[in-house]
Amino acid sequence: MNILQVEGLSKTYANGKQALNNVNLELRNGMFGLLGPNGAGKSTLMRTLSTLQAPTSGRVLFNGQDLQEHPQHLRSQLGYLPQEFGVYPKISAYQLLLHLALLKGVGNKKERHQQVESLLQQTNLYGAKKQAVSSFSGGMRRRFGIAQALLGDPKLIIVDEPTAGLDPEERNRFLNLLSAIGEERIVVLSTHIVEDVRELCTNMAIIGQGQVVSQGTPAALLAQLKGKVWAKIVDKKTLEGYQNKLNVLSSRLHAGKILLHVLSDQPPAEGFTPIEAGLEDVYFSTLSTQKNKATC
Repeated sequence: MNILQVEGLSKTYANGKQALNNVNLELRNGMFGLLGPNGAGKSTLMRTLSTLQAPTSGRVLFNGQDLQEHPQHLRSQLGYLPQEFGVYPKISAYQLLLHLALLKGVGNKKERHQQVESLLQQTNLYGAKKQAVSSFSGGMRRRFGIAQALLGDPKLIIVDEPTAGLDPEERNRFLNLLSAIGEERIVVLSTHIVEDVRELCTNMAIIGQGQVVSQGTPAALLAQLKGKVWAKIVDKKTLEGYQNKLNVLSSRLHAGKILLHVLSDQPPAEGFTPIEAGLEDVYFSTLSTQKNKATC
């Protein structure tokens, strides 16, 4: 069993911006979802966990080893897929993976070739192994990113916004791939897409303004909203009035009108019906609560 512990982690940049504020987490084998809006601090946390930058304070332990004191302990067991993977050289996927495997310390030539063959199969890229990665579609590049992250059989994999910009078919293929690799290692999925977490993760945290504002299993977080989410279809012209009076979690178009989700311990107004809360309701209610506390 692998354990990643984040203790009191904070990060303030040279310009004075505080990106992380006293983040505490404990992760074990399986899929862990880190959910938050753009600018919440997710990418800063991912870069810190990946030893790409040092925290201002706090520490990270991986299987008992402090990352700042022993960064190579994690790097040798880390697979990282950043949001932007950068520019690919004009060489084949096969040759590029071989090169990256060598850089990751897979010194045995036969083992390198076996790993690359296996990962190309696993990511459904074997038929394109002779193509230059620079010619791949967005979805193929993300799958190649996972292939390179899996080189060396890492015990911790970090993926940052992995499905952003993918079409529905590629997104499903990518999520299935992530699910398959998350059984015997820690996989941290950082995203602002609620559906990704709902479909994959057994544990999760919601981060906003650099702070972890809620964490637990999706089921436990959903249970906190039991009986507190109400819905009603309203006209566009009445939307602002409801927003001014009620704690509106979300509003979306529904057959030319607006479907409101409202958080309330009691029926919020005439015509509202109780509904079963979804993870999106948890997400919006958590961030709304944090925002309200900040303005008090």
